[in-house]
Amino acid sequence: MAQKPSIPKGTRDFSPEETAKRNYIFDTIRDVYNRYGFQQIETPAMENLSTLTGKYGEEGDKLLFKILNSGDCLADFTDAELLEKNSVKFANKACEKGLRYDLTVPFARFVVQHRNDISFPFKRYQIQPVWRADRPQKGRYREFYQCDGDVVGSDSLLNEVEFIEIMDEVFRRFGIRVCIKINNRKILAGIAEMIGEAGKIVEITVAMDKLDKIGLDGVNEELRGRGVSAQAIDRLQPVIILKGNNRDKLAVLGETLRDSETGMKGIRETEYILGHIESLPLTAEIETDLTLARGLNYYTGTIFEVKALDVEIGSITGGGRYDNLTGVFGMEGVSGVGISFGADRIYDVLNQLDLYPADSLKTTQLMFVNFGEKEVSHLLPIISRIRAAGIRTEIYPETGKMKKQMGYADAKKIPHVALVGENEMAENKINLKNMATGEQQLLSAEELILLLSNM
Repeated sequence: MAQKPSIPKGTRDFSPEETAKRNYIFDTIRDVYNRYGFQQIETPAMENLSTLTGKYGEEGDKLLFKILNSGDCLADFTDAELLEKNSVKFANKACEKGLRYDLTVPFARFVVQHRNDISFPFKRYQIQPVWRADRPQKGRYREFYQCDGDVVGSDSLLNEVEFIEIMDEVFRRFGIRVCIKINNRKILAGIAEMIGEAGKIVEITVAMDKLDKIGLDGVNEELRGRGVSAQAIDRLQPVIILKGNNRDKLAVLGETLRDSETGMKGIRETEYILGHIESLPLTAEIETDLTLARGLNYYTGTIFEVKALDVEIGSITGGGRYDNLTGVFGMEGVSGVGISFGADRIYDVLNQLDLYPADSLKTTQLMFVNFGEKEVSHLLPIISRIRAAGIRTEIYPETGKMKKQMGYADAKKIPHVALVGENEMAENKINLKNMATGEQQLLSAEELILLLSNM
């Protein structure tokens, strides 16, 4: 017996229904980006390894999928090199290309390579798969989609304001109640200065970022384990447990960080953003969260994170301001800000809350039963008119038993079936059956189109 086929661990097939749901997510995000003046780009699935390596740190480099050179990739190896069995050296010599790890580094390469062809500020979005040679586990895949939007070549904080609007509009369309959390890298740097541990900003914020998971005592224990002094931890407590609305938090921080130029700049930036969004008709909660860190080695200003309020799940969108995106490719000083929607997590949230609109799956609305060649010849022009009216329509391809054809309609959850035999042809009518109620109506093509178009 032939072995049953399979797919690599960490990858997935998507059924027609699953694909339709995912397309609903992508189409919604795409439409919102378009409304804000973003333009879509795509980059190749594979990049030169020289583009990818060294951009994600040592651990990230280990997770790159490398592609063997075409042809005889062993031709340039000596017997001694092969006997050495050094996988790192082998990959460095046998592989010149790799699958993209994220969309950000390829975007930076794109901006530098095409800088004479694009206008700045450049507002781009990109919805494509990425690959990571990670250990597969629940919620973590080797192949998954990212939905990135970025503005590069502009320092204006109006970009941050618009990204908050974009996130709010996307989740309002999905019907997902969310909290958009914001913070600023400069505020975190100021806090580290204030407690006398400026050199341990990463250690401090990584621990603070775990407050929801391990609680205050757990955060303090981790800080001690990371070498933060007892005095610094004591001075940090009022900041970690700071309560109140966004304005109250910033007012307290303004007093606490008044001697930190960096911290005060972060406060002013956050106040600017909050001041502009207060007049906007947003539905999401907006929270200044001082424990939010999000990759401090990467972000340099405002930080975003979106949490779903009705489902226990990690962040479903994140992003922030970064400086010098393109510096690694020799084009210095290009600031930017961006976000990335987590399509796979959004998919899980929509499934758990059953929030997909009935029409989002784009399934067939109407199926014509096939009674024979004479009937088919009569129906094809009619079906063409119905499709032209925007109604998703199919005809069963073979003349078969009625039970089999109706079973097919049931299996595909087609809500209406049309039966046109000799009597209906003589009257130029269509017998329309509602598959849910069993009700049948004798209609002209125009009446059928009007009826189904209004459903």
